[in-house]
Amino acid sequence: MGQTAAWGYHIYHSLWAGLDWIFPPTCGGCGQPGTRWCADCQTRVIRPREPVCDVCGVPREIAGVCDGCKSSPPHYVSLRSWSVFDQPVRGALHRLKYRRDMSLGDALAVALNEHIRSLGWPIEIVAPVPLSRKRLSERGYNQVSMVALPLTLMCGWGYRPQALSRARETRSQVGLSREERRNNVRDAFVAQPSIVRGRVVLVVDDVTTTGATLSSCAQALIQAGARQVYAYTVARALARHGLKDV
Repeated sequence: MGQTAAWGYHIYHSLWAGLDWIFPPTCGGCGQPGTRWCADCQTRVIRPREPVCDVCGVPREIAGVCDGCKSSPPHYVSLRSWSVFDQPVRGALHRLKYRRDMSLGDALAVALNEHIRSLGWPIEIVAPVPLSRKRLSERGYNQVSMVALPLTLMCGWGYRPQALSRARETRSQVGLSREERRNNVRDAFVAQPSIVRGRVVLVVDDVTTTGATLSSCAQALIQAGARQVYAYTVARALARHGLKDV
């Protein structure tokens, strides 16, 4: 972490640490008092089984590119997820998203930092997957931003939440088939050429299942002139591995 990035993250982290003195935190995964993300929950995180597809990051039996990515390549270069969407990460993300535990985003970003750095991606700027205006108004904040911002500060990249916006409302992806998900988010995003042109962009989301949303975001970014797009999520829902869909 460069000196400028270190100071930027230090200031950001200090704000949440100060609030912890006033409102003592509880663990986002198990509710244990005194910490946002306890040591026990850290050890219980399920990581995606290796090897994974070089492109979409889905676990497979042998290294290389999966058949799905060969037949219908996504618009991002590569997608990776820190964990499987199961407990305790599932509970933490639901708490961040629905219970307004915004400080949890910083704690999760700390956990993600080492993993995303290990990927060696040549990232220049970071854009969170945007909420629709309706959902942002209802929730008051974008839960993805609460993870993406501190992660960006730690890595020393440029944080550009205005790079992507929703072009239209979409229905929830929950319960949709792969093809329905792809159709649901087709042309759902628009990117700002003045921000992304010629840049290597990382799109961040909280959970992915098929990667359809991230591929749609990547398509918008490429159309706006981005040089390359990578995708990263906190968790991956792996329904066919016995885990529930998101």
